[in-house]
Amino acid sequence: MSSSKFLHAADVHLDAPLVGLARYPGAPVEDIRMSTRRAFTNLVDLAVAEEVAFVIVAGDLFDGAGRDYHTALFMASEASRLRNAGIPLLVVSGNHDAASVLTRQLRLPENVTVFPAGKPKSVLLENVPVVIHGQGFGRRDVFDDLAAAYPAAVPDVLNIGVLHTSVDGRQGHAGYAPCTVAELQGKDYEYWALGHVHTREVLCEEPWIVFSGCTQGRHIRETGAKGATLVTVDGGAIAAVEHCDLDVVRWALIQLTTPGADEDEFLARVHDAVETAATEADTRLVAVRLVISGQTPLHRTLVAERDRMLNEIRAVVSDAAVGQAWLERVKFETGAPVDVTRLMARDDAVGGLLRTLRSLPTDHVALTELADELGDLKRKLPVDLAVDDFDLDDPAVIARLVGDIEHLLLPRLTGVDV
Repeated sequence: MSSSKFLHAADVHLDAPLVGLARYPGAPVEDIRMSTRRAFTNLVDLAVAEEVAFVIVAGDLFDGAGRDYHTALFMASEASRLRNAGIPLLVVSGNHDAASVLTRQLRLPENVTVFPAGKPKSVLLENVPVVIHGQGFGRRDVFDDLAAAYPAAVPDVLNIGVLHTSVDGRQGHAGYAPCTVAELQGKDYEYWALGHVHTREVLCEEPWIVFSGCTQGRHIRETGAKGATLVTVDGGAIAAVEHCDLDVVRWALIQLTTPGADEDEFLARVHDAVETAATEADTRLVAVRLVISGQTPLHRTLVAERDRMLNEIRAVVSDAAVGQAWLERVKFETGAPVDVTRLMARDDAVGGLLRTLRSLPTDHVALTELADELGDLKRKLPVDLAVDDFDLDDPAVIARLVGDIEHLLLPRLTGVDV
């Protein structure tokens, strides 16, 4: 087998809806709305430029139950570009594709293979040669071990498995099509092209078991570079596996835990952090969320002059990135400088209250009793005063709120001017 290449992508989520974006003034809505399409175009451009033998999409090419045929037409057009370059496109459906009407009604170009959902199918590409094994989702909530039914490796050719899965359980992702690394190794394939996890991850190199990650980050939980995996095959073996950036919008979470002693120092730190994020993103648009936390003398200004400080920050962001960055949100989580350890040591009501607050999250009995009391209170409240945002009868929720309670009480207990 001579040297060749293929591309492994996943979680494209074409035209995924943008939630809550419009409420941010000046948001580059159109640039972000089109970002999943532009990233897919970049994938096709890369495939053509590298003259790859084939392209794999390991699930979630589409996004949910949308019926916009403009999305389908765009995908078909890009697939036709691959066909004109002699490049097959092989796709398994993921949990989002399973809910998509488009995946069942769209007439696809002849170079596209969509693997069935009922059982695994093996496709031989004779000119490579390679056998690609895959099975898609027939419904959104697939909790069966699909990998178990994948066939053994075919002798004397490169074997690739394509699967949308939560191998060994992945934090932050639903446990669809669960399996284990050992199980995948046992199939004796040379490469597993996985989807579902949006962060690139190499689980194993013997054989290669790879999550390529999503092609384009869609929100602040998908920070950093996104793209696809380019695989080089030489002499029937995997010779190289490398990530290739495809994203056009880069999401950056900037956390300033030591904001600075005064306004000038604080804004200088914001400027430097945004400038660094913009440099790392190269020429891409950077969507920045700024989280400001920690005890600082600046806390009073951040609270009392919030609108002015937001506009100061926006101006700094614009200057640091010269139109390349968009400030998606600012979260203020600061507090006034208070020596809590000294206050807790005091033998008075303040010290006793703080000690109770600090011990409460780990005191299951106290949390349960408090949850019962708050639950009764919630049920007695008039409808117009009901609290819907929190389950006050849930001890876990109360434990998470204790920190916020301490933050609100400290200024009032200590007399610190915030």
